[in-house]
Amino acid sequence: MNWYNYTKKRNKFNAISTEYNGNVYHSKLEAGYAQELDLRVAAKELTHWNRQVPFRFYLVKKKNDWVLTDQDPKGKRNIFLCTYYLDFVAFRTDGTIELLEVKGKDTETWKTKWKYLEALYEDEPNYILEVKR
Repeated sequence: MNWYNYTKKRNKFNAISTEYNGNVYHSKLEAGYAQELDLRVAAKELTHWNRQVPFRFYLVKKKNDWVLTDQDPKGKRNIFLCTYYLDFVAFRTDGTIELLEVKGKDTETWKTKWKYLEALYEDEPNYILEVKR
């Protein structure tokens, strides 16, 4: 069975869009990782996984300080920073959540968004942040 359907369309980083299991991924690397996640679900290591999960980052004014959050704040003094579409969020059977980015080429924009994600989740005990190359 052929899991991949390669298209000739390349993105601005020269990666080839690749279809796997009915979904189009930004690269062959990303599609291959989706296949790996499916194998981990079949092996009962994961309960499920999601792709292109949006994280919206805000600065929220609290007293005299600004605080970074990914919770949708209410109020006029809050600042929306950006939306980061994380490649994959995988849910382990033990309750651990994996935040996964598949990266071929780093960009300054991506580095900034990844730092926001690290600031919010790196010290959380049930989260694992990982960049796949």
